[in-house]
Parts: sequence; C-alpha cells; structure tokens
Amino acid sequence: MERSLPAHSLVLVVDVQERLANAMPPATMERLVPNTLALLEAAKILGISTLATEQYPKGLGPTIGPIRDALHQRGIEPIDKLTFDACGEPRVAQAIAAAAPRDVIVVGMETHVCVFQTARELVRRNHRVFVLADAVASRRDDHRTLGLSLSERAGAFVMPTETILFDWLERAGTEAFKAVSKLVR
Repeated sequence: MERSLPAHSLVLVVDVQERLANAMPPATMERLVPNTLALLEAAKILGISTLATEQYPKGLGPTIGPIRDALHQRGIEPIDKLTFDACGEPRVAQAIAAAAPRDVIVVGMETHVCVFQTARELVRRNHRVFVLADAVASRRDDHRTLGLSLSERAGAFVMPTETILFDWLERAGTEAFKAVSKLVR
C-alpha cells in the first residue's frame, strides 16, 4: 500500500454527538475525543479537507463541544443526515465527490453502524478508507470491535490515529512534523 498523502486525503467525522457520547463507555470517549482533536488539528495544519455529519440532530443533539469548536474554527458545519451510511445523504456524497480524495479517514460513532456502513460504501466507491480504531466508539465494546472487523473485511484499513498522522508527514525535522508530533505526545 502506498503512503497516504495530505493532498489526496479527506477527514470524515461521523456523528460525534452529545446524546450518543453520553451513552458511550467513558474510557472509549477518553480516547476518541483527544485523537479526533489531534486529527482535526493535523488536518488543519496540513490543509486536508474535512467533513462532519450529525445523525438526526433533533434527537441525538449537536456535535460535542470540543469537536464542534475545532470544526467551527475551520468554518466546517456538520451536515445533518438520516441515513446510517453518510454517503446516503446527497450533500455528503456531493461534498466528497467535490473534494475527490483518494483516501478518506473515518472517525466517529457508532463503529458497528454508521462508521461501518460509511466505510463500506466509501470502499465501494473506490476510495481507500482508513478507520481510526482509537477515534471510534460504540455503546458496547464488543460492538466497537465487531464494527472495526466488519470495516476491515469490507476493505478499509484499521489503524491508530498516530499511524495516519505520521504517514501524512513522511519525515521528521520539518515544520509540519514539529507541529503535528506535539499533538500526539
């Protein structure tokens, strides 16, 4: 597999919403939030396109505060949806098509439903998909594990956040390396 390049990547934050977050295991959220924030900051530093979705925000609430703030700093408003597969929402599909990424990096909730269905569809649409294992959550840990396995079986690559960040960087000693490496310390 060749290296993921920032110019050919897109970050997709799937449904990291208040009411869902409240139902997640605390330890999972303690990983998801800082890793998602590190990913978003690295994407900002490296100029990587970013999208976010919200599943039925009337019922599940808005994106959680820290992630919502990081998105707003870049002028990114989450796209509301009713489909579990984010690509099933035409505005999401159009935004991904407009960005034309080779690689789509997926984080969010729930791993075994919306994350998996989105990853599967992105693979079907000929994207290389990276699901970040330490930045996804399900209400039950066994469902999270199964969602990661299903994503991998569908053709996605499952890895930790740090792996994609350093793949984007390629080498140490650059200004980008100095800025991004601070995010994972």
